[in-house]
Amino acid sequence: MLERLAPYLQAGPLALVFLAFFIIPMILVVVVSFFDYQAYQILIPDFTTQNYDDVFSSEVTWRTYWKTVQFCLIVWAITLVLGFTIAYFLAFHVKTLTWQIALFLLCTIPFWTSNVIRMISWIPLLGRNGLVNQALLSMGFVEEPQEWLLYSDFSVILGFVHLYTLFMIVPIFNSMLRIDKSLLEAAYDAGATGWQTLWNVVIPLCKPGIAIGSIFVLTIVMGDFVTVNVLGGGQIASIGKAIWTELSYLQFPPAAANAIVLLGVVILMIIALMRIVDIRKEL
Repeated sequence: MLERLAPYLQAGPLALVFLAFFIIPMILVVVVSFFDYQAYQILIPDFTTQNYDDVFSSEVTWRTYWKTVQFCLIVWAITLVLGFTIAYFLAFHVKTLTWQIALFLLCTIPFWTSNVIRMISWIPLLGRNGLVNQALLSMGFVEEPQEWLLYSDFSVILGFVHLYTLFMIVPIFNSMLRIDKSLLEAAYDAGATGWQTLWNVVIPLCKPGIAIGSIFVLTIVMGDFVTVNVLGGGQIASIGKAIWTELSYLQFPPAAANAIVLLGVVILMIIALMRIVDIRKEL
């Protein structure tokens, strides 16, 4: 009897933590999303779909979701190219494990400080009187400071790439380390070029790592509001920032409704990725 219960006893503590810190809070968010609210009363227990009607009927909300999806796709593409390139270099061009570890730790340096500090550090670089504008002016590339460098889509995307490329590097690098080097040698012996080997051997074997990195980047960017708020200067919209704004005004029901819709969008993205790639091979 005890042997039959052993697996459940082992999984029990983690299941309780998952229930207490994820399932129950998620249920509460769903419940609150159907509440009503007023300016003088934060929560009014009720059952109304008005909060969801406002989400799906508002053109502003649709544009905000589309803007967030655009950020996700652009950041995903850039981080995928950068992450794959860096991981490929570390896995196949750095020969010793010591140098692989040292260079990999070098990639983690940005994580030694908080996200807010890293975002603020871009302001003196990209601002109107920042180092980048001063360099462009001194070299004669531009005649006046470039306003689009800061508080724009460009600066927000740059901040996202700066923050989250490592989340793409780690799983792809882990996948590449598992590739048998003899497969690459066999491909070269069969007459395959470097690009053919990359496309037909390396990339297929790295698909689980690419999928996991994509899930990390997409889910984090979808809900990020700090980067948008700091580098967007209050001029760039995203659904994460919209939820944060509603919470700051104590509008909990519409914020909860937006959070549930956002969660649904993220889940659909993850399901689509899992239908394409079996990430269980990586776990």
